[in-house]
Amino acid sequence: MQIDPKMKIVLAEDGNTMRKMELKILQQLGYENIIEAVDGAAAMEALAAEGDVKLVISDWNMPNKSGMDLLQWMRQDPKYKDVAFLMATGQGDKIYVNQAMAAGASGVVAKPFSPDELKTKIEDIFGVEREKPAQAAEAAASTTADGRPVMKVAHIQITDHLALGVLKHRAEKGELNPQTFSLQTQCMLTWNQVQDALEKGSVDAAFILAPIAMDLFNYGAPIRLVLFAHRNGSIMVRSKSLEYRKPYQQFFKHKTFFIPHRMSIHNMLAFKYFSEMGLKPGVVGAGAVNMVFEVCAPVNMPAFLAETPNACGFMVAEPIGSRAIAGGIAEKQLLSSEVWDQHPCCVVVFRKEFIDRNPDAVQEFTKLLVDSGKFVASHPQESAEIATAFLDPEKKLGLDPALLLRVLTDPNGITTSNLYPSLEDLDVIQRFMKEQMNIGSIIDLEKFVDLRFADAACKADAAAAAEKKAVQKEATAEAAATTEEAAACKPLAAPKIGLKENILVQSSREGKYIIFRLAEERYGVPVLDVREIIRMQPIRPMLEMPEYIKGVINLRGKIIPIVDLRLKLGMDAIEYHDRMCIIVVDVAGVTGSTRVGMITDAVLAVADIKESAIEDTPSFGTSVNTDFMTGMAKLAEGVTTLLDIEKVLSAG
Repeated sequence: MQIDPKMKIVLAEDGNTMRKMELKILQQLGYENIIEAVDGAAAMEALAAEGDVKLVISDWNMPNKSGMDLLQWMRQDPKYKDVAFLMATGQGDKIYVNQAMAAGASGVVAKPFSPDELKTKIEDIFGVEREKPAQAAEAAASTTADGRPVMKVAHIQITDHLALGVLKHRAEKGELNPQTFSLQTQCMLTWNQVQDALEKGSVDAAFILAPIAMDLFNYGAPIRLVLFAHRNGSIMVRSKSLEYRKPYQQFFKHKTFFIPHRMSIHNMLAFKYFSEMGLKPGVVGAGAVNMVFEVCAPVNMPAFLAETPNACGFMVAEPIGSRAIAGGIAEKQLLSSEVWDQHPCCVVVFRKEFIDRNPDAVQEFTKLLVDSGKFVASHPQESAEIATAFLDPEKKLGLDPALLLRVLTDPNGITTSNLYPSLEDLDVIQRFMKEQMNIGSIIDLEKFVDLRFADAACKADAAAAAEKKAVQKEATAEAAATTEEAAACKPLAAPKIGLKENILVQSSREGKYIIFRLAEERYGVPVLDVREIIRMQPIRPMLEMPEYIKGVINLRGKIIPIVDLRLKLGMDAIEYHDRMCIIVVDVAGVTGSTRVGMITDAVLAVADIKESAIEDTPSFGTSVNTDFMTGMAKLAEGVTTLLDIEKVLSAG
């Protein structure tokens, strides 16, 4: 079956930059008739107006009507129930794929996707048959002339996978001579491609994010973890185009932050960091958030940061962040080791059938990879040169060996000298993500992790460490256990996630405030939470709402709920008059920051309040709730109560 390139396609995506990128991909694939929609409601209108749409490509999480709302509406309407529907989602875990397919999606593609990924998904939906290689050719490609298995290993363009590049380089130069396998690496652009290749068996092994691997195992993928790929190695950067000043948390609040995958250590560590800062971070749809995490392919992050007006930064494996800093796009916020030192990130997994057929090959590969990790640590200059070619084979990233050398030699950066898989570390990841972020599932790690290869690969190191311990009687047990020989593969102590004191941005009360009056009292809210101030206007009542929610207004095409702040704070109601004002603020919402209007008696001024002028709110005992007050400011015009507007509007 051939696909008509002129067929009508509705593309529903609320992110402007992401929608432009997806539109460009569709045009690259030859599709000419694309109708853009900013959310599910706009997509419904487009379907009704156009009438003969053949394919809907929709983001899952959107305001007004989500992709799931759109899908369910289409499947319940006879006019649209047979229209092909491709759900595009940044919710990369398998549970969302299953939910979308159960609701009637024709297919699911995880964001960010490449042109090839989208092409394949669309062809699958419309039943396009692709040529399959002959079985004989497949068999020939899987073994060498001398009968060794060809080991196909997938990776992406990050320094986290450099040990693989070193192994490959040294084997090609004859410095290493694998006896039981022939290595074939496959460089891929996105985690989706790595995951798909691993699931379908087009590769035998992969360097992949640990949470993705655990999620695949949970949903039945026949894979086993044999080694860590590295520890540490990621960086968080902030946009250089925005002014970074106190209160620092306001720099990130109500903005977009890019992560490489929902099932990633980057999502977890960024969530930890920004939560400690007092923000509500997360992907859209995961509860009320005031800082949206958007999934983006690592290689695209610098461009997206530069092109997205409301983007504040990203967290990703190196050298992506350092490239953005060198290019003048970003500034360093922190290294991932400053949130959790010696944390795992990417892991090495094999398909179980390859392990069962070729245990000797897996064992030799594991040993050579451990040795390659030590080589990276002891030969950073040569490793940086190797990385330039391995991570950028088509020379599109413009990697600089000098930059890579700085990344590899940063004392708080990536470490590759200890690749031994720690079940304790993996358990920290899965439990934090499940219990704190409601992501993923708890798996049986003893069934998932196959330690026999790492145990054997590290046997020589363990023996050397024991010998040294015997001759160094004066050394303590702890010192002997951490000798250089043992450090190559020994399990670390039970991990603790804790922000280093020097990198935690404490929630700050200092800054500019909008000062307003209620009754005879003065109140203030941070000016960066305020979008605009408007005069009183007619409010359309809403049924069955709390008394303090007076209804909604139409503000330049956006429906804004209106709260009477007097009633919300337990004051007496008054009759509205034209001298009153509505302060429109951003607060956390299920689709990201959302706007709410607050009725106040009058707006008085904008004040720049220093921390020295702010005192803590007095305690009135358990009978009086003051959680929504951040402090009392002593100003020349009078004492002013400073409000945490998120807590004011969320309080019962």
